[in-house]
Amino acid sequence: MAKIKLTKNELKKQKDALKMYNRYLPTLQLKKQQLQTEIRGIEARAREIESRRLALREEFKAWIAVFGEEDEIRTPSGGWLVTVGSIRTGIGNIAGVEIPVFEGADFTIQEYDLFARPLWIDKALARLSAMLLLDLEIKVLEVQIRRLAHELRVTTQRVNLFEKVKIPETMESIKKIRIYLGDQQTAQVVRGKIAKRKVVERSVS
Repeated sequence: MAKIKLTKNELKKQKDALKMYNRYLPTLQLKKQQLQTEIRGIEARAREIESRRLALREEFKAWIAVFGEEDEIRTPSGGWLVTVGSIRTGIGNIAGVEIPVFEGADFTIQEYDLFARPLWIDKALARLSAMLLLDLEIKVLEVQIRRLAHELRVTTQRVNLFEKVKIPETMESIKKIRIYLGDQQTAQVVRGKIAKRKVVERSVS
């Protein structure tokens, strides 16, 4: 704790600081709660999408296994016939934190010979696109969580600083200054009485 001046001006300064801390602390606490709630909601959303993605993946794998022709949805180099062309995201704001919002994606389908590929190729590519779409949405949700988690850490540090350091220190400083000023006032009154008594004694003698 920094050394403080034991003066009336310092007392006012400390009182003003305490008012400011008590005014901002509820706002920080509210922001902390909001961030915690939002993070939990996004995490739940991410788990839900991941569950859907895994279910779709297992269904896709089982479906491909039945036909035994996974190579039919791959390019000669081994990649998928479907690739992500572009990801569309907007900008959202939660508790003052800017976050990306997933709006969709555009896919590019490599050219293939309709006559050389099986009849189910279109359905397979559609399911693969659906899996990729869910995967992309999860990645955007993970970015949201990282940004909000960072802001939550900063906000929590500020709340702890106000609650555990600044407010107690300021209250202690106010108490110390008040005691000192009170003692000074008492000493001044005592000195005044002594001086008065001496004047009376001199006038009597």
